[in-house]
This record gives sequence, C-alpha cells and structure tokens, in this order.
Amino acid sequence: MRPPVLLVVAHGSRDPRHAATVHALVRRAGELRPGLRMETAFLEFDTPSVPEALERLAAAGGGRADVVALPLLLTRAFHAKSDLPGVLGEASARLPGLRVRQARVLGPSPLLLAAVERRLREAGVRRSDRGSTGLVLAAAGSTDPEAIAAIAAMARELRRTGWCSVRPAFASASLPRTEDAVRSLRQDGCARVAVAPYVIAPGRLPDRIAEGARGADVLAGVLGPSPELARLLLERYDAAAACAPAAARMGVLA
Repeated sequence: MRPPVLLVVAHGSRDPRHAATVHALVRRAGELRPGLRMETAFLEFDTPSVPEALERLAAAGGGRADVVALPLLLTRAFHAKSDLPGVLGEASARLPGLRVRQARVLGPSPLLLAAVERRLREAGVRRSDRGSTGLVLAAAGSTDPEAIAAIAAMARELRRTGWCSVRPAFASASLPRTEDAVRSLRQDGCARVAVAPYVIAPGRLPDRIAEGARGADVLAGVLGPSPELARLLLERYDAAAACAPAAARMGVLA
C-alpha cells in the first residue's frame, strides 16, 4: 500500500514571500523523504485552497485518496481547532472515497527550539553572548489562551539555555508588542537585546515584528525552510499516518 499523501496546510498571505517560503520548506522535507508524495494548500489568499487540493487528490486516485493534513501552525488556536477541522470534515462528507487525518500542529517541539537558536546563530549571536543578551521571542499573536500559554512556555525553555532574560511578545491580538519587550529588557539591564521571530514565513505580521525590533541589537530571521522544521513536518506526518485506517474512516483525527 502506498503511504498517505502529506498535505501541508499553510495559513496563506497576500505577501508572495509567504507562499514561496512554504514551498521551499515542503521541498526541503521532500529531500528528506524522496518517495513520499507531498502537496501544499492554503487556508486563505493563496491557491490551491484545501478543498481544491483534496478534490484533485481524490480525482487523481479515481475517487479515492488517503491524506494526512498537516497544519503549518506553531500553536493550537482557531485555525487548528475549528477552521481546518471544519474544512476537512466538509471535504470528507462530499468525497466519500477520501480518508483524511489531521496531524498535530508543529509546537511544542525541541526542534522548534533548535530552529530558533539556529536563526539567532545565523544572525551573529554567539553562545558566549547569551549571558548578557536579552531575548524577545516575537510571535504573531492570538486571542486563544492555549496559544498564548504555548508561547510563554517556549520563552521559559529558551531562558533555561542561558539568556540574560527572555520575554514573549506579539505582533497582534496580544500584549506586549515587540518594541515594549525590547524596552523592558533594556530596563532590566541586559547589555544587548535580540529579537527572534517565532513565525514560519514572511508577511505582514513578521514585518510588524521587524518594525518593533528597531531598538534591538539583533533581529534573527523567520524560521523558514530550516532543516529542523523539515524534520518536524515528517515527525508530525509519521505520527498521524500511524493511526489505524479504521479509526481514520470515523472522521478527522486531530
């Protein structure tokens, strides 16, 4: 039997850099698993949409398709809890030969921590700098308490790796903003301040993070097509693909 298709589901953006980065990440994951069919879909703005991608997969399989839908999201918020399950459920009802499982979101994972640290190293922050450097972990933001708690937990994990101090910040929906966290770390006495965008791809909110980081000494890059994220995609896929087919037929598995 062929393994399920991996359908990576990204949020989407009007900014073309977003889709380009998502496609680069999926290509990198494909290099790690050459025999696995991978497709990409978007919840908003970009194409194909999730329903379009699922319809194409079903048509290519003569009306049947076995799919793992992996949300390219760092935390469990509205898109992972409601939006994507609803879209997948509607597609399953419309396409009787479709068998779809929803994989877990990417976070939390030690691989995400490693990806953040990689981007900081690439931006010039040495391990010996950490004791005098305050770090802002800047996320997109959410009104979902679970998502906010996940960002705070990641900040605590980073703090244990030797930084002067680590503060979470958000580009929208939540406080503090990146610039406020930068000022707070200065007031705490950190000699340097670095900002690590905890986002996957460029776009409007990452640009807002960059604007807020103007008072910092270092701005790292977005997580993008890092090797750690590529490995994490496959980890989440493997866990979802291991679900028994009989269980998958009962509905979308989160």
